[in-house]
Amino acid sequence: MIIAALKSNTDSDTRSPIHLDTVKTLIDLGAEVWFEEDVGKGINISNEIFEEIGLKNHTRESCLKNANLIITNQALEQHELEQMKSNSTILGMVSPFSNQDLIKSCSKLKINLVSMEFIPRITRAQKMDVLSSQANLAGYVAVIESAKYLSSALPMMMTAAGTLKPAKVFVIGVGVAGLQAIATAKRLGARVEAFDTRDVVEEQVNSLGAKFVKIDLGETGETDQGYAKELTEEQIKKQKELQAKVCERSDIVITTAQLFGRPAPLLIDNMTIDKMSPGSVIFDMAVESGGNVEGSEVDKIIERNGVKIIGISNLASKVSNHASLALSNNYNNWISDFYDKESSGINFNFEDEIIQSSVLVYEGKITNERFQ
Repeated sequence: MIIAALKSNTDSDTRSPIHLDTVKTLIDLGAEVWFEEDVGKGINISNEIFEEIGLKNHTRESCLKNANLIITNQALEQHELEQMKSNSTILGMVSPFSNQDLIKSCSKLKINLVSMEFIPRITRAQKMDVLSSQANLAGYVAVIESAKYLSSALPMMMTAAGTLKPAKVFVIGVGVAGLQAIATAKRLGARVEAFDTRDVVEEQVNSLGAKFVKIDLGETGETDQGYAKELTEEQIKKQKELQAKVCERSDIVITTAQLFGRPAPLLIDNMTIDKMSPGSVIFDMAVESGGNVEGSEVDKIIERNGVKIIGISNLASKVSNHASLALSNNYNNWISDFYDKESSGINFNFEDEIIQSSVLVYEGKITNERFQ
């Protein structure tokens, strides 16, 4: 079996789907591991270093034409799919909701498609959860990047020239990214407040030393996958009104609210921004899926009345080495769990919950009912 790792096809994503510290897992399976030339450039691993441990350097075209299993961080283009062998498999982060043509093409060309975004949130699958591993690092990056654009320091400092007050950070959304943002801001000495529509996360917020902001929105909750449920228009309006008061007293506001497969909810409008102090910062972590903040733009810093609104894509790529290590482990764990040494291929056992959820196309059939 030939497993081929492709490099990212966008300049903003410098992550690699394989990593020097984790690729031995694939080698030990007995598979032949190929990589696209310069796949490790964004994490400072040369082609020669990969070759020294037994991997084979090939062009992208050669990987596509010969591999039984392709590992990728993005969806492939139509002309790339047409180069692949029938019954080969694509494994990776393929953004299925925005790439439904990819699903149809894989079905037509009999290419198996595995979306790592659809890994179920069950205990056994935690080691494969790419959304969590990358969101964790993104939460860290959001705080670091926000601090860069704030004109004051985050911690309280007692100096001979006087006491410097700690910065006030408000995190909206306490999922994996939000929790890491809270923890990072606290470690840097900021005073942190956080809000989430799920009251059950209050204990987690408090355990990190932050204050949970209580906003009574009526009945809310979470999905069976652990995501916050979508709010009604009336609930969103009430949330915006009450959290505006917290934004007004904050130096940094970080928004993390995203809805899987749907546009992100707009939580901070211009009226709220105009109440914030000049020099404060808003970091929109949901900018790639529509944005939580009015006026935010992908990979741009917009300034409104002195308030900087930051939107950065591929946040985890800002710490590409650790992001690649985590991501490659997620991929390797999926492959290892379903690799059949006798047949030297993947065992697509649809009685397994992980296979049922993550495999979108198999043997020409679209298997996930959301895309049928």
